[in-house]
Amino acid sequence: MPTIVIGGHSRNVGKTSVVAGIISALPDLHWTAIKITQYGHGICSANGEACDCVTADHSLAVSEEESRSGDSDSSRYLLAGANHSWWVRTQQGQLAEAMPRVRKILVGAQNVIIESNSVMRFLKPDLYLTVLDPGTADFKASAQMFLDRADAVLLHSSREKRDWRDQQPSWKKVSLKLALDRSIFEICPPNYVTRDVVDFVRERLSFVRE
Repeated sequence: MPTIVIGGHSRNVGKTSVVAGIISALPDLHWTAIKITQYGHGICSANGEACDCVTADHSLAVSEEESRSGDSDSSRYLLAGANHSWWVRTQQGQLAEAMPRVRKILVGAQNVIIESNSVMRFLKPDLYLTVLDPGTADFKASAQMFLDRADAVLLHSSREKRDWRDQQPSWKKVSLKLALDRSIFEICPPNYVTRDVVDFVRERLSFVRE
């Protein structure tokens, strides 16, 4: 069961768009897609809303998406063509508790694509892609921790810069040196998945299945 993990250094850098783009470009791979969300204190993992009853039954929630409305990230996966889509929610730092249920989802899946950084603590995927936007200053610790494990970097490109090396990233104390020997694909939103990215994914997964 080939598995891809899509990470990114911050919110709103296009991780969901990359997942949906890969699913749409490779429908023959019959994807099972998983969105993993970790909420902070005071937020209920059952529905993602403010909660004053932080108890054991609210520390973990896993649900299969049925809507193809595109109103949620997991719904966008189905809209893009995924066979199955799941949303896993846990309290911050408690993803380990969800992993037995995540692994149960993986059993029998043909190809799996997961949107998360933190899942890299518990899985060794066949392919890990990370999305970086030099224009977004925030850089999650989880993204930095696993940057050297990325098989490829999807880097937002500035239209004003002909070469990504000329860009001055907004983030501080983070260097791309950890990933410079990886494949780097420039992306220009709203096109988050280029033909080169699709070919890279298909080629890498073909080796896994052989």
